[in-house]
Amino acid sequence: MKEYVIRRLAQGLLLVFVVTIIIFALMQMMPGDPINLIMDPRVTEEKKAEIRSEWGLDQPYYIQYGCWLKNFVQGDFGTSIRTKQSVSEMIGQRLPYTLALVGTAIFVQFLLAILLGLWAAYKKDTLIDKSIIIITSVLSSIPRFWSSILLIIFFSLMLKILPMGGFTGPKSLILPVTAIVLDSLSGILRLVKSEVIETYREKYVSTAYAKGLQNRAVLFRHVLRNALIPVTVMFFLSIPWLIGGEVIIENIFAIPGMGNLLWRAIMTQDLPIVQACIFIIAMLTVLCNIIGDIVTGLLDPKIRAELKGGVNG
Repeated sequence: MKEYVIRRLAQGLLLVFVVTIIIFALMQMMPGDPINLIMDPRVTEEKKAEIRSEWGLDQPYYIQYGCWLKNFVQGDFGTSIRTKQSVSEMIGQRLPYTLALVGTAIFVQFLLAILLGLWAAYKKDTLIDKSIIIITSVLSSIPRFWSSILLIIFFSLMLKILPMGGFTGPKSLILPVTAIVLDSLSGILRLVKSEVIETYREKYVSTAYAKGLQNRAVLFRHVLRNALIPVTVMFFLSIPWLIGGEVIIENIFAIPGMGNLLWRAIMTQDLPIVQACIFIIAMLTVLCNIIGDIVTGLLDPKIRAELKGGVNG
């Protein structure tokens, strides 16, 4: 298992290095000049050239990449071209809002998906099962931006019981979290249901029943543990994409998180912020992927046996 973890970490580092090259290349291929975007049109070309030299934008691409990568490794994400603020400080100020939104959304959607998926599997082919699948599928088919608007209209404008936007406390998270959960609940629920049904067909489940174990004991002690292995992997993989992908939700509900920061940076071509945000998302993706693989190996005896066999061989 130790060798497997080391190998996965090495693969992850190589992947992150490749991602940094892709990120830098994409930023350089973006149309327009960030200096022209932040400067007054009346500023002379000499002044613009001076600012380009100050930011290192007049250097060859490979030198710019080397300096950028060196600073990133040291935890220095540079300075915003537009606001002149430290990118690390800007991300640090906004990250808690995104983590609060993402953490709450992930907890709620996976809890509901596991509970409803178990119920649907236990009541397979009954009215309860069909109702759960149909309702969640219909809710998930509604575009996230449209469901967000509908939630604001109903709960904020009509009932006036929840804030329309901004972040003033936990109450401000109810509507955006609901919009996220409604959009992604169906897929996770279907995965839980299919894995539970598949696990019920295994021989060890029949053996557990033959030993006289109660239905609840079999469900939670044998079925649920094995059925949740792919769900666990999905849980870890969903974390980075929620952190970086909730651009629409954070803009609709005016939440000052990383998604909001990334969107504004892209619109203004503030390259240091865009590069830092995408780099963080890439790092989290690789890290969560590795954690998911390790947790899967710990949960699944078959994988542990294969790893030991591969190492011994």
